[in-house]
Amino acid sequence: MPTKYIFVTGGVVSSLGKGLASASIGCLLESRGLKVSMIKFDPYINVDPGTMSPYQHGEVYVTDDGAETDLDLGHYARFTNVKLSQLNNLTTGAIYNSVIIKERRGDYLGKTVQVVPHITNEIKEGILRLSKGVDVVIAEIGGTIGDIESLPFLEAIRQFKYDMGKEHIIYVHLTLVPYIAAAGELKTKPTQHSVKELMQIGIQPDILLCRTDRFLPREIKSKIALFCNVEEQAVITAKDVESIYQVPVVFRKEGLDRIIINLLGLEQQGGQSDLREWEKLVQQLQSPKYATTVAVVGKYVDLQDSYKSLN
Repeated sequence: MPTKYIFVTGGVVSSLGKGLASASIGCLLESRGLKVSMIKFDPYINVDPGTMSPYQHGEVYVTDDGAETDLDLGHYARFTNVKLSQLNNLTTGAIYNSVIIKERRGDYLGKTVQVVPHITNEIKEGILRLSKGVDVVIAEIGGTIGDIESLPFLEAIRQFKYDMGKEHIIYVHLTLVPYIAAAGELKTKPTQHSVKELMQIGIQPDILLCRTDRFLPREIKSKIALFCNVEEQAVITAKDVESIYQVPVVFRKEGLDRIIINLLGLEQQGGQSDLREWEKLVQQLQSPKYATTVAVVGKYVDLQDSYKSLN
């Protein structure tokens, strides 16, 4: 069975939680017995976040092979069983550095080196390197739709659908549905504009994760589906939660894993979702007895080790 690919993008504002959303998708797919791999693409020109201020960028996650990577890889490590290395995090700086080294070496045989196809091909190669022996590769694109820095990555994943076949690719877009207290209303216009921006690039999202502070009523989901050209069942509430470890539970209740399985044709590979152990962990972390542990687990400790220590 060919490897399937899920591309996660974000719109409207940064810090909506693309990393947690990607990690939660990985968690849900693993709960169905699927083997996943994950990669984070960062649009900044730094080769890695090792020289960046943690006050500006957050913690640096160091992999077993010594690579200094984006903080979202810490989420991947805590939510999934993926073995992470320097291959799981690529920046604009790393991509351009690789292409320039190849150009200086003469690999392009005198051709004019351009963003398309050379930079985009390098990005696609980074995805394909993680494809061997896994059912699904989840690729998170850093930044926000409309950022000039993200365009090469978005162009690469647009091309990827036609390279690999549309039946093997889905696009998940995380966006904002704010509640305006003065009006007493949820507003869908930011999401509509974000999807419109994405479609102008040539990408039609298959699933929308709508970040909000409450579960979306059906009429709001219907409106978003109509204006954003997606199925109503594919409009998922990405509700604010007290603990980040509740996110997979919320997504499962919204049917996200079932929709992904159906869209990618993974019914034969994927079994029934089993989050019982995960839900048990969430309940333990919410207990006052483990209040200190929650703070530590959320920042520093591998989730699997934490689970063992709680039992």
